[in-house]
Amino acid sequence: MMKIDLKKELKHLYRPSAKQPEILEIPRMNFLMMDGAGNPNNNPVYQQTVEALYGVAYTLKFASKKTLARDYTVMPLEGLWWGTPMGQHVFTEDDKAKFQWTMMIMQPDFITAEMVEGAIAQVKAKKGLENLEQIRFEAFTEGLSVQILYFGSYDDEGPTIASMHQFAFDQGYQLRGKHHEIYLSDPRRTSPEKLKTILRHPIEQAQ
Repeated sequence: MMKIDLKKELKHLYRPSAKQPEILEIPRMNFLMMDGAGNPNNNPVYQQTVEALYGVAYTLKFASKKTLARDYTVMPLEGLWWGTPMGQHVFTEDDKAKFQWTMMIMQPDFITAEMVEGAIAQVKAKKGLENLEQIRFEAFTEGLSVQILYFGSYDDEGPTIASMHQFAFDQGYQLRGKHHEIYLSDPRRTSPEKLKTILRHPIEQAQ
């Protein structure tokens, strides 16, 4: 049985350059999504959200392998962030408390809403998580965006975000929508200076 790795198949989306930002079109994709608010570093709701998303994502992977004979690598955690300026150089604890977020994991196009419902029911029966009913399965079209690969602590992203924004401005674009991050490293197993994160923001022609 072949194993699909969408990070490789969509390497223009999930393997950007760290040298300078790039502008590209992000297509419509399906995601498991959950919303929340607050500082992710000390918010149990955030941790519960991540646990629920990964629980359902891995259950879907195993279901696909068993019922569809299609195996694939679970995609990385992603987050949409808003509620405080994302271009600033330093994020204070007060700023983080104002964060609003949508955490999400992209799904292959052969995963159906019915499969998601079944996976949620399985995870609920096994783990008894209370927030599983908040998971939604939705298509998300980001469209034209600017992105760059960032190495380092999440707390120190500010200058790279600001330079990415400026790159878009210099090309005649303005920002729209929500700041987007894709987490390519596990922060539990990776030192802060070695964390790899894709930073992305949707853009449009400046008026």
